[in-house]
Amino acid sequence: MSKLKMTPSEALVETMAAEGVKTVFGIVGSAYMDALDLFPDAGIRFISVAHEQAAAHAADGLARVTGRPQACIAQNGPGAANFVSAITAAYWAHSPVVAITPETGSMGIGTGGFQELDQMAWFKEQTVYQVRVNRPERMAELARRAFYMAKLENGPAQLNIPRDYFYGICEDEIYPSLNISRGCGPKKALEDAADLLVNAKYPVILSGGGVSQGNAIEETKALAEYLSAPVVNSYLHNDSFPSGHYLSAGPIGYCGSKAAMRIISKADVVLVLGCRLGPFGTLPQYGIDYWPKKARIIQVDINAKVLGLSRKVDVASPADVKEFSKELLGMIKSLKSGMKANPKRIADVEKENKIWNNELEKWSSSKTKLMHPRRFLRELSLAIPEGSIISTDIGNNSSMCNAYFKFNGIRRHISALSWGNCGFAYGAAMGAKIGRPDLPVFAFQGDGAYGISGIAEVMTAVREKIPVIAIVANNFEWGAEKKNQIDYYRNRFVGSNLKENPDYAKLAEDMGAKGYKIDDYRDVQDVIRDAVASKKPCVINAIIEGGEKVLAEPFRRDALKKPVRYLPKYKHLNVK
Repeated sequence: MSKLKMTPSEALVETMAAEGVKTVFGIVGSAYMDALDLFPDAGIRFISVAHEQAAAHAADGLARVTGRPQACIAQNGPGAANFVSAITAAYWAHSPVVAITPETGSMGIGTGGFQELDQMAWFKEQTVYQVRVNRPERMAELARRAFYMAKLENGPAQLNIPRDYFYGICEDEIYPSLNISRGCGPKKALEDAADLLVNAKYPVILSGGGVSQGNAIEETKALAEYLSAPVVNSYLHNDSFPSGHYLSAGPIGYCGSKAAMRIISKADVVLVLGCRLGPFGTLPQYGIDYWPKKARIIQVDINAKVLGLSRKVDVASPADVKEFSKELLGMIKSLKSGMKANPKRIADVEKENKIWNNELEKWSSSKTKLMHPRRFLRELSLAIPEGSIISTDIGNNSSMCNAYFKFNGIRRHISALSWGNCGFAYGAAMGAKIGRPDLPVFAFQGDGAYGISGIAEVMTAVREKIPVIAIVANNFEWGAEKKNQIDYYRNRFVGSNLKENPDYAKLAEDMGAKGYKIDDYRDVQDVIRDAVASKKPCVINAIIEGGEKVLAEPFRRDALKKPVRYLPKYKHLNVK
């Protein structure tokens, strides 16, 4: 295609269309209105949210379920600043989001004008690529580069544009950025990995988010089955290996599966696929220090920077996990053809799962009228249709989902991961539903997190006809922090009670959504069925028990200690 005369706004919008962008999330603003005016003619849907944080979370959710770069845009200054936390969540999720951040005009940079902010500095540590458009004539080139880098580095990129650079005349050629294919990694790493696994007595596969993102489930299954290797999911990546598979033991990490933890503790070789081995995801849980200290570790990740970062590894390969797993299986077969199934390891997985499921069932069998959170989660897990997408927030109840929500398909579990910011789930669910309109999509949040983002964004879902089902675990408290105050601070509750919560179901009805209020576990399954069938935005206000009755691990056990007080019967010193 030859170069054509166009405006920089046209160059930006046509480049976005060439990249396959069909939806952009944001709040309307004067800084980019010239480009916004072109969205409808370019076939781009603009979804106006209530807060820019939700816009970036929605772009993240859409990117996670489609595997393609997605975009959000904001007014310069305060609008762009509202992206920061959500873009950080995308960074730790390896999610290719392009944050388009108009800024103050080029002649006003550094003068302290209206809504001026050094936006590049704000996004420096939580993006894989940043670029400021330094000439309007370079708009298409640099926009294309931002999308390319988001794909290449599997993370968010920032395209920063002085607001006067949307105007003018340029000559540009519009074409999509390159698609990248990566290989199976160094041959030596494959050979060493094959040798370790063939000679292992108890090999275990740790299947991380990269397996789901890389569409490598079948290759991982083939490896596991040939080796009779049990498989555990990495923290909050419950969709990285099918829960129904006979070698699946479930997720490790906070509030995860004791079966998975006991299984991996027995390993003499751990094959880590698509996982950075983040420290929070491998901490002791339920009193089990499960990480196998003497095991040989093989780590495979597309990002070479994370190899050996948090754990000493014996074999490291910067590779596509799909290609690596395929090549590795061929090498293992050449070393040991016709490997027989190992009935002892297969039986061990079945035994550990049975023990854990029985224990979980006892924890979840409360029959009190007011729902214990674990009873509520059990009923939810039985009611939510197979194949649904579930986005989960942060906090005790959201974390306890780790033991209950099971998945058999990729890109189904959308979570806040290690950034752990409250208010993640609803925005992410909106994006996920736009990406997969054929599947039910649920947003699970506690009442605190729902108050940050969910309430206002229900209006977005109603206006834009996005039938997300919000589930609010309402215990009238910041549950994780209240649990800390119970465990560490002798029931001194400061700032953790939310006793004046409104009826979220009634609020939802007032906003045009469908609302349900439940406080009895026997109603959960009927309500879920009705909400799914309605095909409308829904809010389920689930009143559950809180406080000391919550059977959860102390949240952030790694970061808290019993308090020390030196002043007797501590009182504020009223020093004048």
